Amino acid sequence: MARIGQLDFDGFVRSRKDEQPGVKDRGESHAYAYTWDRTTRAAFERMKPVELAVAAGVRMFKHIGKAELLGHAVKVGPRQFPRVHGLAERCGATLGIATPTLYVVNNPHLNAATYGTNDDSFILIHSALVDHLSDDELLSVIGHECGHIHNNHVVYLTAMHYLTHMAGAFVRYAGLPALLALRAWSRRAEITCDRAGALCARDLDVALRALTKLALGSQKLYEQLNVEAFLEQHEEAQASVGRFSEVFSTHPWLPKRVLALRTFGESELFRRHIGAGDDGLPMEEVDRRVHEVVKVVG
Repeated sequence: MARIGQLDFDGFVRSRKDEQPGVKDRGESHAYAYTWDRTTRAAFERMKPVELAVAAGVRMFKHIGKAELLGHAVKVGPRQFPRVHGLAERCGATLGIATPTLYVVNNPHLNAATYGTNDDSFILIHSALVDHLSDDELLSVIGHECGHIHNNHVVYLTAMHYLTHMAGAFVRYAGLPALLALRAWSRRAEITCDRAGALCARDLDVALRALTKLALGSQKLYEQLNVEAFLEQHEEAQASVGRFSEVFSTHPWLPKRVLALRTFGESELFRRHIGAGDDGLPMEEVDRRVHEVVKVVG
């Protein structure tokens, strides 16, 4: 009778953890997330107006909003646009999440969004993205949206969509404090998800190119875009009192996103992920520098 070696249960558990997919830094699969995104979400749990707005938004979205959004969309799968489905599979594997549910909707604007709940979410890709972006660039955009799923952003995004586009005038007015708080958080969440897109693309230049294409929107001008001149707009905007209008936006201004993503590209986490070595900035220093770029006031 063959001898069965002693079962090392603790070792088995450790090995299973090591086999789990996803980007990790010191064992933490969300280490790439922007610190201010994390702390703001933690604060939401102590803010009753935000909690009520999120609950109402998700409830209404499940009853009405989802059907409206998907009424004219085409679901992506192994038999429907398998090339795009393959990109979603790659992003899911990179971040360690299930392959996301993806839809393509006929829309000329370069955009994508993620809605639903953390357990039942879907990504909506505008058809213009498929036409304007290379596969690698589209991988970065899908990776960005997967970042929302990976970091449990989805219920907050859904509530923000409800308060902005679906709620009646009275509800929208009553929910304004919550909406402004959600928008402030959203600007920070976008920094996290730009990083997720770069991690999925495994190429900083590809991720940066995808961002600048979102700003430009012209296939005839993409090759002529001077990124350095584009970034000079950030300094020009910072000198204007108009910069405070950003507090009403759900996204940081694009030059800020490009500068923030460039800084993440210098991180030890990203460089190790793409096989560029173990040197680089610690994430604490990355987030300190990024905060100086993306903050609206101060």
